[in-house]
Amino acid sequence: MNCNRFIFAFLFLFFSCITLAQNARIKGIIVDSEKHTVANVNVSLQGKTVQSDADGFFEIEVPANKKVSLIFTHVSLKMMSLTVTLKPNEIFVFNPVMNNSEEQMGEVFVSSRNKKRVQGITTIDPATIKRIPGANAGIENILKTLPGVNSNNEFSTQYMVRGGNYDENLVYVNEVEVYRPFLIRSGQQEGLSFTNTDLVQNVDFSAGGFQAKFGDKLSSVLDITYRKPTEFGASLEASFLGASASVDLVSKNKKWSAVTGVRYRNNSLLVNSQDTQTNYTPTFVDAQTSVNYDISEKWQMSFLGNISQNKYLYGPLTRETKFGTIDQPMALAIYYEGQEKDQYDTYFGALKTTYRAAPDLTLKLITSLFHTTEKEHFDILAQYRLGNANADEATSIEDVEFTRGIGSQLNHARNDLDALIANIELKGFKDWKESQLEFGLKYTRESIRDRVVEWEVIDSAGFSINPPIVIIPKNNQPYEPYTGPLLPYQNVRAANFNTINRFSGYAQWNKQSDLGSSQIWYSLGVRFQSWNVSGAAEEGKMQTVVSPRGQFAIKPDWEKDVVFRLSGGLYYQPPFYRELRDLDGEVNPNVKAQQSINVVLGNDYNFKMWNRPFKWVTEIYYKSLSDVNVYSIDNVRIRYMANNNAKAYAQGLDFRLNGEFVPGTESWVSFGYLKTEENYEDKGYIARPTDQRLKFAMLFQDYMPNIPSVKVYLNLVYNTGLPGGAPAYSDPYLYQNRLKDYRRADIGFSKVFIDASTRTAKKANWLKNFKELAVGVEIFNLFNNQNAITNTWVRDVYSKSQYAIPNYMTSRVFNIKLNARL
Repeated sequence: MNCNRFIFAFLFLFFSCITLAQNARIKGIIVDSEKHTVANVNVSLQGKTVQSDADGFFEIEVPANKKVSLIFTHVSLKMMSLTVTLKPNEIFVFNPVMNNSEEQMGEVFVSSRNKKRVQGITTIDPATIKRIPGANAGIENILKTLPGVNSNNEFSTQYMVRGGNYDENLVYVNEVEVYRPFLIRSGQQEGLSFTNTDLVQNVDFSAGGFQAKFGDKLSSVLDITYRKPTEFGASLEASFLGASASVDLVSKNKKWSAVTGVRYRNNSLLVNSQDTQTNYTPTFVDAQTSVNYDISEKWQMSFLGNISQNKYLYGPLTRETKFGTIDQPMALAIYYEGQEKDQYDTYFGALKTTYRAAPDLTLKLITSLFHTTEKEHFDILAQYRLGNANADEATSIEDVEFTRGIGSQLNHARNDLDALIANIELKGFKDWKESQLEFGLKYTRESIRDRVVEWEVIDSAGFSINPPIVIIPKNNQPYEPYTGPLLPYQNVRAANFNTINRFSGYAQWNKQSDLGSSQIWYSLGVRFQSWNVSGAAEEGKMQTVVSPRGQFAIKPDWEKDVVFRLSGGLYYQPPFYRELRDLDGEVNPNVKAQQSINVVLGNDYNFKMWNRPFKWVTEIYYKSLSDVNVYSIDNVRIRYMANNNAKAYAQGLDFRLNGEFVPGTESWVSFGYLKTEENYEDKGYIARPTDQRLKFAMLFQDYMPNIPSVKVYLNLVYNTGLPGGAPAYSDPYLYQNRLKDYRRADIGFSKVFIDASTRTAKKANWLKNFKELAVGVEIFNLFNNQNAITNTWVRDVYSKSQYAIPNYMTSRVFNIKLNARL
């Protein structure tokens, strides 16, 4: 009897295994017509139903060797179906595109894009990023056209958001935080930003009031997702500024996929348009890959890797700059000797594993390692001649009527840095009682080895100029001999070996419900971070901050599609290494976290104009900052006081109108007002270095009506002048100076031979091998505006005056560009 039971059980299991083996799986990511992922889509098969998750992902098991029909339904999108016959154990990847249902639009509000809408997140189309011209094209080029985002440097990918500086912005790629090099002081040294535009699938940006799940910065979040390819593809882009190539790979069983890109950048075309004539041989190269592996139905792994090498060899020769007024034109000539050799090598790797422990619980483990070795070595001697120019005849610096000052300046640096940053983080997402819980814990270890040796010696008319911040004996040259010591005008020497350990975490609760006939969304969360700094002369103490944050949104039951949002909380920014190092190069391990009480009130209004979709977005914000670490900005280098002796505020108003001004294309117009001031040691409020009062930007796409394959792209930015350009040693409470307004227009013309809209039928010629092919011409700084990033200060011994000579950015530049995709 027992034997019969055993045989029966064995046969039952055997035939069960055979039955299970006769199944297959269908999975994929559901997007809408605008390529945004869609959550909560019902995928049904013969009474069995699964739902797509927050990332639009779905997976369902289907019978093999049998024709089956899947039904995709969503409350605000049109139903669609898929009929397919699969082999046993086959995994079929299907990424459906669901279209909007006009009669239901606005009644229910649950798609992934609408979730971002109530969170105040701006989503940017990757195709737009690649098309829009810019001297430093990429994601950051588009961000600078958004309200509240400012930058006055076309060489740089860095940006300031609502009164914050370059160090106050979070950047994530595939949920992994990325870093930028430490020592870069000039935008033209940057070369490439971390993000490779060729690999991007989704770009989300928040300018403030973001949720607790995002990290500890004060200003903004840029959240980028690289695509997960479903078929082979390749792309190539080439121009006078460099080239890039990428390839999409997918294994036969669809379990492996990878997207890899290589980039090369050369800024010589831009640098050679400046006043300074140079021998300039930069090489900016990087390779980046994102690999995905589906281990099982519940378990996926991915790897993100990047290797970057930036070599910057700069040998200035001469400079000629004309400035002054019509009544008193002046000119400056500088003759250089020496060179600058900089190199920034960075290595980055991140491993992420995602495990669906239950239908309502997803866990993620993320580990990453970032290593950068940087050196900044230069010896440059500059000898100058300052004079009055002849307004009628002077076309060269040699045509001057009177020389007002001569002098020389020697700058020396031997700066080296080695930084290793390791992270491990556990994140979770759980559906709970018609709401969602998100949580995470993270450990970070930062090891910094830094040597800074830099000095500057200045003389004018043969007399060594002593530093203005050091008490020296009376100097009455040339009438009396000077008996005091000769000192460098500036001198910084330090060696720092520091380790920073950080523990951080967050918990967040999200819920959607009804308030009468209106819909509401709310999110409550809290973050914490504890850290300490070791290795300094004074041992750092353990510090802890707690950051509560919240969001509330309501969509009234109105005929018009309007959403109102209120978000904010208490935000902290614990100091990174740059914020710990003072003007003398010494590390203060007990610098506190800067604190900001942030409130953002906004609304979105979706409407139709000319029977085409448009959106009007308004946001008003206020930040009250305390424990502020005062800083100065020189080009893109930030130098901190490394104390917390100031308080500040930022307030402003942002507007953005975007939509189809031209049918089938997205364009927008942005306007922003900002006022930010700081009070250092109770001396009173003065403008912060980021106080850019007014901002106007336009991004416009068009095509020729009679030749739609000829496209036109316009990128226009106007910013009022930033505080800055004063001598580094000057007291901002005694001397406030603003740079001139920043005005720039970049335009591009493109001839599209083939793209998605023209591939309705197979081409009989050589174009059939391409998915996209376009050739274009770009004109940077179309109106040849003279924009200054800083001032060079030249001394006139005769009149005891100093003259601010503007350091102009690029003039008008032409570029040719090729884009191809297989």
